[in-house]
Amino acid sequence: MTGDSYDAVLIVSFGGPESRGDVIPFLKTVLRGKRVPRERMLEVAEHYYHFGGVSPINSHLRQLIMALDEELHRHHRELPIYWGNRNWQPFLGDAIRQMVADGRRRALAYVTSAYSSYSGCRQYRENIEAARAEAGPDAPIVDKLRMFYNHPRFIEATAARVREALDAFPADQRDGVQILYTAHSIPLSMAENCDYVRQLTETATLVSHWLQHPSWRLVYQSRSGPPQQAWLEPDVGDAIRQTSAVPNVAGIVVAPIGFLSDHLEVMYDLDVEARQLCDDLKIPMVRAGTVGTHPHFVAMIRELIEERLDPAKPKLALGQFGPSHDVCPVDCCLADRPKPALAT
Repeated sequence: MTGDSYDAVLIVSFGGPESRGDVIPFLKTVLRGKRVPRERMLEVAEHYYHFGGVSPINSHLRQLIMALDEELHRHHRELPIYWGNRNWQPFLGDAIRQMVADGRRRALAYVTSAYSSYSGCRQYRENIEAARAEAGPDAPIVDKLRMFYNHPRFIEATAARVREALDAFPADQRDGVQILYTAHSIPLSMAENCDYVRQLTETATLVSHWLQHPSWRLVYQSRSGPPQQAWLEPDVGDAIRQTSAVPNVAGIVVAPIGFLSDHLEVMYDLDVEARQLCDDLKIPMVRAGTVGTHPHFVAMIRELIEERLDPAKPKLALGQFGPSHDVCPVDCCLADRPKPALAT
């Protein structure tokens, strides 16, 4: 398929409530089909109520769409941008139906996840295909852009945000600051079927090298699920406690590299809980910003689009693993370990 056949860009994201009245319906949508106790859902709802029931994610997406539209226009790439969420308005199905109404035939999908996992890759691809099936035979073909955890523009934007946080410390103390790179924890059974940990480690390594800051650690946050289920560790809270006990540590920068914008989990788990823990332990903490609409990040999305529009354009990647694949293998990012075949 030649690049000039693409006639739209589709932004696909998680979604989030925008009022107190949205919170419970939103969480019910997120948890549909999952065995999560109602008490746990209400506990998470309180996190949203702490911020008035408003997640920042939809506001961020509106800003990103505006920035990307301007970026594409500046580079003479006139592609309309559509937006659909997995869990809240505007829903992905509505976006696909609008594309049908507008006569769109083939789109490139930017998914708001830099790393490979079931939740961050395969499930979004399943969501897209389900929305296309519901829209009928005239639904546009949708090709997902590749993962970009090691794209130089992503590394530059991430490093810039971490640098801003490091610069909040006095110059003579910065070498003694520990960077805790955080990402959403996932079950070990899911992590074993994808490159999530490897890719996060590569991003953290590349950013730290960019900053020339050797003192860092990859940790996890926002775990859920039953306590008997193994999830990726260490938890950010445990890492903070361990760091506070190390002599001569000047402070902590918590850098949520696993998130592209300030999700509710970033704001509550880090800005509220992690900060309170650091205050209790009397260790200075600065939370780094997410890449958001950093110009380097917006330029990266445009470059990922241009890769697919022009197959001769080089695919940029730093580190040892090279650019991610454009088309995911059939068994890529399974939700759980494949079950062994029964003997016959």
